[in-house]
Amino acid sequence: MRIAVFSTKSYDRDFISRANAGHGHEITFFEPRLAPETATLAEGFPAVCVFVNDVVNREVLTTLAAGGTRVVALRSAGVNNVDIEAAQDLGISVGRVPAYSPHAVAEHAAALILALNRKIHRAYARVREGNFSLEGLMGFDLAGRTVGIVGTGKIGTVFARIMSGFRCRLLANDPFPNQECHALGVEYVDADRLFSESDIVAIHAPLTPESFHLIDGRALERMKQGAMLVNTSRGALIDTRAVIDALKDGSLGSLGIDVYEEEADLFFEDLSQEIIRDDVFARLLTFPNVLVTAHQAFFTQEAVGRIAATTLENVSSFEGGKGVVHPVMADRPA
Repeated sequence: MRIAVFSTKSYDRDFISRANAGHGHEITFFEPRLAPETATLAEGFPAVCVFVNDVVNREVLTTLAAGGTRVVALRSAGVNNVDIEAAQDLGISVGRVPAYSPHAVAEHAAALILALNRKIHRAYARVREGNFSLEGLMGFDLAGRTVGIVGTGKIGTVFARIMSGFRCRLLANDPFPNQECHALGVEYVDADRLFSESDIVAIHAPLTPESFHLIDGRALERMKQGAMLVNTSRGALIDTRAVIDALKDGSLGSLGIDVYEEEADLFFEDLSQEIIRDDVFARLLTFPNVLVTAHQAFFTQEAVGRIAATTLENVSSFEGGKGVVHPVMADRPA
């Protein structure tokens, strides 16, 4: 099947091409993001492959359908950038990668916590400049600290296992508690209690209309004074302006994020020779107690390889008349 792959980098081309050895699809790689302005590039391609910051709204899907696209394969678990209802209306199947490597994202969240706590990013810069002072670099023992986990799906559960190894007390908030977390000693509590008792709050929840700005001004007010907040899920789970206010008044102790709600025009590109025009993001970067990585939590050999393999499995299954292996359906009332 002919596949148009959008938002591609060198590593996408490498891993997808290798995975395609077992499928034999005709693949064309496009560097631009899929958007209303670029959707016509997919004309004549029955399959389109997209990433997290591609725009797959009704307008784009209508253009794709008119050009002959019958299946959209996501190289991600999240589907918040796709209008699933519009896809169904237009007869376009949508497949995703539900689990590529929960370890990759969970381990990155733990790395952010360790780096923020022990000020590794600041210490590295100091030593490179010949400054070996320890002033301002004091952290705290993780052992005995309370870690609140918002969302205990596959990633949240792996993260709980990691933090259990540090001998942390674990609280969690999720409408669907799981037995593995219970076995680790995780205590499921309501959001108010989690925020008020946690030294560290880690977000591992999906982005839905209900979870948009889950961490807003009110949630931040309920958090323990000086708490650390870490988000490796989706940027819009956090109200960035509210977080900046909490950092400014000192109520939020530190912030580690791998995602940002307006990241589409920033992340995955080299902008080192340009002016960052996003004033909110630029303000975030001025805080010494903020650590930002550019949506790299998923970025391990194992995860990227699995993403490529599952993406092509979805397309091959669809081509064989069985439908995508991991379909996404609109949640419509009966």
